[in-house]
Amino acid sequence: MARTPLTDFTGAEIRPGMLVVYATRRGNRVRQTEARVLETKTNRAAGRVVPELKVLPTGRESGISARKTLVPRTIGAEHVVVIGDAEVQA
Repeated sequence: MARTPLTDFTGAEIRPGMLVVYATRRGNRVRQTEARVLETKTNRAAGRVVPELKVLPTGRESGISARKTLVPRTIGAEHVVVIGDAEVQA
């Protein structure tokens, strides 16, 4: 059985090395954060397969205050959008 590729909500394939944007919280506000995908994985929580991404924030995000840490994060892949290839824009 062939494995289907992980895609964002627009249908673009998500692979390691891609630049993505996702929503993060800071206090009571929500901002958009740009990150590079390090790894795609799945979590089998509560009997369902949930796609997840391990990402490294680039430091570029919406909002007035700057991001304090640039440590890798694990996020859900359902509300992520691919904005480009990291190798091309670097």
